[in-house]
Amino acid sequence: MSGNIVVPCLLAFLIGIVAGMRAMTAPAAIAWAARLGKLSLSGTWLAFLGYAWTPWILTLLAAGELVTDQLPSTPSRTVPVQFGTRIVMGAVCGAALTTSAGSMLLGAIVGVAGAVAGTLGGRAFRARMAAAFGGDRPAALLEDAIAIVAAFAVVLASR
Repeated sequence: MSGNIVVPCLLAFLIGIVAGMRAMTAPAAIAWAARLGKLSLSGTWLAFLGYAWTPWILTLLAAGELVTDQLPSTPSRTVPVQFGTRIVMGAVCGAALTTSAGSMLLGAIVGVAGAVAGTLGGRAFRARMAAAFGGDRPAALLEDAIAIVAAFAVVLASR
């Protein structure tokens, strides 16, 4: 393991938070970074994230998530399937960001921690913002924007 693991682990935690807020935004950002050559995943089990179609597919899934999140029938992010998906995405994205530092396992663990924090913290943040705004939609849109900007910032910082 490389001695320079602190920054990749911080980025893994942050992308985990993004995955906790919006499960598909994090892997879409990671896939674009891999596809555009900003994140080297070749020779790892995550190399598929850099394949030609992967970023497009994950971007469509992320866009779909942004739309379905607005629907009243969408289950809470803390139900087992939703929470589990966020944890898995946090682990995968965290592992991707620590590949170059030589510790995918540590990155996955830190990504999971970030996903738990992002899931629970994002829910609390959105509830407070919905109360402040007098409605959920503005709070949801604000959370969407924060997740997208944060994912972009993490990917830029990973260079």
